[in-house]
Amino acid sequence: MRYDPNIYVGLSDEQVKLRYEEGLVNYDTEIKTISIKKIIYKNVFTIFNLLNLGIAFCIFLVHSYKNLLFMGIVLCNTIISIIQEVHAKKTIDKLNVIAMKKILVLREGNEKLVSIHSIVLDDIVKYKLGNQIIADSIIMDGEVEVDESFITGEANHIIKKEGDMLLSGSFIVSGSCIARVEHVGLDNYTSKISSEAKYIKKVNSVIVNTLNKIIKIISFVIVPLGIILFFRQYHEVGLSKAVVASAAAIISMIPEGLVLLTSSVFFISALRLARKKVLVQDLYCSESLARVDTICLDKTGTLTKGSLELIDVVKIDNKYNIDKILSSFSNSLSGDNKTMDAIESKYGNDIGYMVTKKVPFSSSRKYSGINVKDKGSFILGAREILCKDIKHDVFKKYENYRILVLMHSKNEFKEYNKPDNMNLIGVLVFQDEIRNNAKETLDYIKSEGLDVKIITGDGIASTLSILNRLNIDSKVIDMSTVGNKDNLKEIVDNYNVFCRVLPNQKKEIVMALRASNHVVAFAGDGVNDVLALREADSSISIANGSEAARNVAQVVLMDSDFKSVPSIIKEGRRTVNNLERSGCLFLTKTTYSTLLAITFLFISMGYPFQPIQLSLTSALTIGIPSFILALESNNKKIEGNFFINVFRRSIPSAVTIVLSILITMLFSYLFKFSPRETSTMAILLVGYTGFILLFKLCYPFSKLRLLLYITLISIFVFCIIFLRGLFDLVLLKPFMILLFLSLCLLNLAIFTELSYLFDKKISKYEKK
Repeated sequence: MRYDPNIYVGLSDEQVKLRYEEGLVNYDTEIKTISIKKIIYKNVFTIFNLLNLGIAFCIFLVHSYKNLLFMGIVLCNTIISIIQEVHAKKTIDKLNVIAMKKILVLREGNEKLVSIHSIVLDDIVKYKLGNQIIADSIIMDGEVEVDESFITGEANHIIKKEGDMLLSGSFIVSGSCIARVEHVGLDNYTSKISSEAKYIKKVNSVIVNTLNKIIKIISFVIVPLGIILFFRQYHEVGLSKAVVASAAAIISMIPEGLVLLTSSVFFISALRLARKKVLVQDLYCSESLARVDTICLDKTGTLTKGSLELIDVVKIDNKYNIDKILSSFSNSLSGDNKTMDAIESKYGNDIGYMVTKKVPFSSSRKYSGINVKDKGSFILGAREILCKDIKHDVFKKYENYRILVLMHSKNEFKEYNKPDNMNLIGVLVFQDEIRNNAKETLDYIKSEGLDVKIITGDGIASTLSILNRLNIDSKVIDMSTVGNKDNLKEIVDNYNVFCRVLPNQKKEIVMALRASNHVVAFAGDGVNDVLALREADSSISIANGSEAARNVAQVVLMDSDFKSVPSIIKEGRRTVNNLERSGCLFLTKTTYSTLLAITFLFISMGYPFQPIQLSLTSALTIGIPSFILALESNNKKIEGNFFINVFRRSIPSAVTIVLSILITMLFSYLFKFSPRETSTMAILLVGYTGFILLFKLCYPFSKLRLLLYITLISIFVFCIIFLRGLFDLVLLKPFMILLFLSLCLLNLAIFTELSYLFDKKISKYEKK
């Protein structure tokens, strides 16, 4: 049964209750976060877990039970991953509830702000500028322009009048209306074409993309390499030792800990930002923000609070009752935009003229208007659009303020096009309120070497009045004078303040900056910022901005204050720099393990390691320090390529380890070392080289790093001396101790020389 409620009364509480009982509610058709059951499944049944389980089974069959210790690490990694992801799910779910969109409805004659998932069929909803249509609705009163680009791909704005259908997923870009909900839940347009309607931006994470490439390569190489190594070792040392040796090689090639570390650090980063009232809608956005070199700020709502105060109304032509005209605007276009809100606060209670047609404000038109019975049309908008050539002393007097001109024409509007023969009859003077922390935020951004671009739809004079108060050096351009054939790339390089910018021009400015190899962040709060937000590498909006902007942005500032921007940049730098440092520890192991596995395909000797031995060095020189170091403060500016930066540190240590192992194998062959003596010598050299790299990464030492370093070395020495039976190690003979010390000096020399050569070569490469 359908209801036909009065549009000024809405449904009764009893009717809403019946709708709930019938299930005719606009319930959430999207799964916001993965279920706990699926989280457990996807973390348990991974390729690497199955591979490790297969290796463990083979080791179990040859009764080398202590070498199953690595499964404890695998199990811990899996449990930590599950706990972390479940915690992340619950945290994100809570944040989504806090940030959940609400909409204004009429029920029993009262306006109520309710969750979009509490809307029922036939509800009466009030939509205004910036609102997203939350359910297919029919306009009952009013007229609006909508942007359906999210669901149709067409960027053109469409006028919708009484009786027209508003499609869920579209946005109101001008005007306001009262509408009746026509579809809910799965019956909505966006639910039927959800695969096309959803805007999904590809994950923009250099770290994640690099890790995925590394894992793909390893996954392709590891199994055939392991099988070949097993058969090669089988002919050298027999079945049992071949299984243990090939297991050690395969396990050490898997950078599982790095994947866990990466997701953990990004998750912790999101939690830290949440405590600063920053909602992260893209887990990896802090990384992309940390890499930004250019920040584009929409002036209104970002540098300013977004609210306006009407400080003066100058009457140019006394034939017209300006107060009554403005009352007519206020009564007809209430809630149209922030300018109209300022007018309404002064004239909203007065009686105006009889309005026969209204033209809501549009950021592309830069004006709004009304037709008044027997009096013609009144147009309120930007001077540059409506009367650019008219001279008057009032414009000079208020050149540092935000002004709108009030025009009159005897002709009527044709659709939304301004009428001909307009005359200036009044000037409205407004003042923006600057955000409390705007200057400090801008000073920080500039001090970090980031380029700031101010983009606004306002005129040059009002924009400069704000920027002068913020002590911003300005090279300004009026974008209304820029044609399609002008070189936009050259313009964005030469100017830092862009006025009279249309929504599509904001997007084009971002595209031009990116085309010049800049990493661009865009901060905006309005529906006219959506195109630019979607195009930017990083996007920021505020909680009290438009729904359109909030939905697209990767980061939403829940307190609607841009003072949090420095915190986001710092958090991103901490994350990227620390992951870069910790990543080289993991990839050192992966690199030397792969090189050794390939080398031993051609050497007629047994592989010198067992899984339990490599677990010792991995835990003390990689696992524990990487997690601790990854959580340190680190505000260093990000430089270079992540892949190159990681491997420039990991390859010298990996090659050093491989060379020292080969020298050890040579001496083992010449002096007939036992397999356990060879293993002991090899594991000591791996540990020693690992601590050299760790020293380099920790230097200069803080109290925490020094304590960490000494503790790890102490544990390593303790295990070598007192737990050698567990790790299948032996005490070295005097000759072997002397050899070990000699190899330590050689390792240090090789590591130092290789590090110098790599840094030199890569520095030359980066300068090209």
